[in-house]
Amino acid sequence: MSKAGSHTGLNLYRSRRRIGRVASTLSLIAVILLAVIVMFPIWWIFRSSLMTNAEIYAWPPALLPDRWLFSNYGETLENFPFWRYFGNTMKIIAPSVIFGTATATLCGYAFARLRFRGKKFFFSLCVGSMLLPTMVTLVPLYIMWTRGFGLADSYLPLILPFLCGGGAFNIFLIRQFVSTIPRELDEAAFIDGAGHLRILFHIIVPAIKPAMVVVALLLFIMLWNDLLQQIVYINSTEKFTIAIGLTQFKGSLGSDWVMIMCATCMSFLPGIIFYLIGQKQFVEGIVLTGMKN
Repeated sequence: MSKAGSHTGLNLYRSRRRIGRVASTLSLIAVILLAVIVMFPIWWIFRSSLMTNAEIYAWPPALLPDRWLFSNYGETLENFPFWRYFGNTMKIIAPSVIFGTATATLCGYAFARLRFRGKKFFFSLCVGSMLLPTMVTLVPLYIMWTRGFGLADSYLPLILPFLCGGGAFNIFLIRQFVSTIPRELDEAAFIDGAGHLRILFHIIVPAIKPAMVVVALLLFIMLWNDLLQQIVYINSTEKFTIAIGLTQFKGSLGSDWVMIMCATCMSFLPGIIFYLIGQKQFVEGIVLTGMKN
């Protein structure tokens, strides 16, 4: 190669590197701006919870409170029984997440590994059920649980469905992960005398932990925010969950936005903590979901 050609190639390489750095910098700035836009409403709620009502209504609005009134949370707890609502919510979430994740894993393994008659039909039926809106099945299920089984004003209609697969999407997600694990591992375990349950718990489960964490987090978020079904099946005040209690609390206070903002912050804080605990596995599970076919 001539000296002129080598010089041209070096300049082209440097130009591409500069363009790459500029593109990376612009992408980083765009991500930061999007993150600020997404997080700004949460910051606005938190900042409003530490103000007085007069400061909230002041114009122009202040980005930071003049005084950080953390005492607002103590006053809110006197009127908003957060811990009772939290305990009631966990009575639904804890068994639903545990059994939902476990049964979704069992069903996903069955669809990915076992051979049985009607397997494709049942899997298609399972996936197709995701197309049904919640409102379509809400009334028939309510009649079945309340009149058929006598479970009115009970947590059981919100828990028992998760003992039967944990949801169509979760079964599909687990099945896709299990399908990526080489079957040779199963065959080697079969030769050593292992059964399906041993293969599942000793080979499959350790390999799909990120997917199981994703399922658990998705179930937690869905149940934590599920106002519609909770308000349908729960009628007693002492059984109210966070979602129902917060709705009732907002309606009873009217224009006392300080307490409403404090109650809102307390309501979404457990979800953030739960996400931070499983953040690494959640991100890994999402990334692997996009990489594997």
